[in-house]
Amino acid sequence: MLLALISGFALSQAFRTITAILATGLQAEFGLSAQALGLFAGAFAFAFGGMQLFMGIGIDLFGIRRTVLTAFPLTVAGSLLSAWAPGYAAVLLGQVLIGVGCAPAFLVCTVFVARYFAPQRFAMVSGVAMGLGGLGMLFTGTPLAWLVQQSSWRMGFVVLAGLALAAWLLIFWKVHEPAQPAHAGPRESLGAAVRGFGALFLLPHTLGIMLLALVTYASFLALRGLWLGPLLIERHGYSLVQSGNVAVAVSLVSLFGPALFGRLDPGPARRRRWIVGCSVLMAGLFGAIALLHSAWMDVGGAIAVGVLSGYIVLQYADVRSAYPAAMTGRAMAVFTMAMFLGVALMQWVTGLAASIAQARGADPYVAVMATIAAMLGGGVLAFRLLPAPRH
Repeated sequence: MLLALISGFALSQAFRTITAILATGLQAEFGLSAQALGLFAGAFAFAFGGMQLFMGIGIDLFGIRRTVLTAFPLTVAGSLLSAWAPGYAAVLLGQVLIGVGCAPAFLVCTVFVARYFAPQRFAMVSGVAMGLGGLGMLFTGTPLAWLVQQSSWRMGFVVLAGLALAAWLLIFWKVHEPAQPAHAGPRESLGAAVRGFGALFLLPHTLGIMLLALVTYASFLALRGLWLGPLLIERHGYSLVQSGNVAVAVSLVSLFGPALFGRLDPGPARRRRWIVGCSVLMAGLFGAIALLHSAWMDVGGAIAVGVLSGYIVLQYADVRSAYPAAMTGRAMAVFTMAMFLGVALMQWVTGLAASIAQARGADPYVAVMATIAAMLGGGVLAFRLLPAPRH
């Protein structure tokens, strides 16, 4: 069942990283500015993140299977709308629909692992799940770049729509949750479920966890899903397929990062220090990409970011241990919401930074990478200085 759920997560990974390859085609057809391109990339993440609370409530009230099967058809609809979009507004709406449809894709995997695996195996199993889900990013590297170069960016959406439909059918076929025991008590009401989410924000350690969540995955996805292709094409003269090859390399190494960090998980006593150290190192890599202007640094730094991004599984393990078992599903939903609202925020802010830099005749990619490094630094300070959970 977990592998079937991961297929939906893999498709969501593909959808959230398409902009790096489709960017030049979208800009050419619709005349998009860097800021408009950032808004396009952020629309998916904003819709995805904004729906996490509702998906968490849906999972609590109706279960994993019904929630994902109800939402995921919107992914197919949004893909087809984007493929035949007459203008920028329509393709933006398509991104929103795709984001809503994919909203439960990763959450159902983490909740499934939290419910059906022992707590001490959570980091390892969820790390493997994240790694397998990252296979979806491989399609948005060289294969998508070749497809777009041979046809158009619209064909990319058509193929993704077909793959999304196949994932929905696989989940429909394979995922069947155990029946609720008779002694489990009455189903929680909608109002009680909403109040349960509110209780999370009354705990003093929630703020620091969520502020760091806003920027960690967002930094990786801003690079891999939005700026990597334009950076290599415009700064170093790479072709679309060459930049796609680099994207595949970044995606490949990112597959192994979560499983690696899941196995290296030092446990609750030292986990938060690892999270701080990895976040600082990530900020340093973006600072180097901003300042060194070297093709070797840009490619090597992107690959290093791909490996290091796996430490996000330690953040999930931190959330798993920071809240009581009864709040696990809701805590995961709120954390995932923060991550993807952070993706939307970072993609919009970096698009704005690039537009301002271009207007002033400066290198837009220096502005983009320095902005990401600064946002990571702010998140680390919040995580380090605000109250920590009492284990």
